[in-house]
This record gives sequence, C-alpha cells and structure tokens, in this order.
Amino acid sequence: MARPKQALLTRERIVAAAGALVDAEGLEALSVRRLAAELGVQGPSLYNHFPTKAEIVDAVADDVVSRVDLSVFREREWPDALRGWARAYHSVLLEHPNIVPVLAQGPGRRPAGLAMAEAVFGALVDAGWPPARATHIGALMRYLITGSALGSFALGFDIDPELYDRYPHLHNAPRLAAHQRAVDEGAFELGLDLLINGLLSQNEGTHR
Repeated sequence: MARPKQALLTRERIVAAAGALVDAEGLEALSVRRLAAELGVQGPSLYNHFPTKAEIVDAVADDVVSRVDLSVFREREWPDALRGWARAYHSVLLEHPNIVPVLAQGPGRRPAGLAMAEAVFGALVDAGWPPARATHIGALMRYLITGSALGSFALGFDIDPELYDRYPHLHNAPRLAAHQRAVDEGAFELGLDLLINGLLSQNEGTHR
C-alpha cells in the first residue's frame, strides 16, 4: 500500500503551529527542534521557509497583529477610530499574551505591524495633527495598549492579608485577584478615556 502523503509544509502551517505553541507554553518553549517535532518534520525543512527562529517569532507576531480590525480608520473620525482600534488591539493581545513582549518592541519589518502603524499615523495626520505630534500619540497608544496586556495589575499582589499589616492603605490588596478582570479592564478603559479626552482638549485648544 502506498504510504499516506504528509501534509504539505507551508509558511502558514509553520506559523500556526508556532503560534499555538507560544500561546500554550510561552516564547521560551519555541525552538526549531520542538516546532519540527510538532509538525512531524525534520528541523532543516523549516529553514526552507524561515532562515532563523527569530523570523518565525516575527511571523507569529505579525499573524497576531493581522487580526486587529483597522476598518475603523476608514469609517470613523479620529477620536472614535483610535478608541475602537485600541479596544480591538487590546482584545487581540489578551487572547495571545505570550507574544506581547515582541509586539511591545514595535513593528520592525513586519508587514501587518507596519500596515497598522500606517493606519494610525495616517489617520492622525489626515485629521490635521502635525507629524511629530501624531508620532507621539501613536507611541503613547502603544504604551497603553501593550503595557496593559503585558501583565495583570490585580495579580501583582500577594493574597496573604498579614503581608499588608505594615501597609494600612493596602489592606484590601489581597482581594484584587478575585476581581482581576474588573480591575485590569477598568484601568485600561480609564486610561483610554483620559488619553482620548486629553487629546480632544488639546486639539480644540489649538484650533481656537
């Protein structure tokens, strides 16, 4: 009997397997040998598609960014567009937290990352923001979005109440973990509101 044909190894298969591995076990679990084993191939065959592990990581990061809806920049004015995009990007990052440290470094040469930067910067410049200020706003948005996805504020405190005997203002800190989503999402939304409202105020002040 003929042996069953092995599924064709493609860049898409490699990225999907690498992304699943990073999601499940973190960036440190990703290696060419481990990825090849997951795909049922020999390590060298991966190099036909990706010369280095770093390029695989970049492709995984770009695949995640490609899931962010950028249509808001075509459909809405800049304040609502920024808000909608920030929430969409934040939501995607929460689904793939282990790749956030890579994305926090910026788009590099990644196509989807550069397309997103183009959409954000372009919308701001087209709305009348000077290029330098549009750059600052883009950077600030990235700090907020990726920073809020890098870790949980609520989970950063120990649950032992005795630990806080010396810190009277932190006596409720052990309760934060039980309200992680409300605390972390509330902080993100507060930061987003303050940022957008502050930009609106500044923009109005320059056009008086």
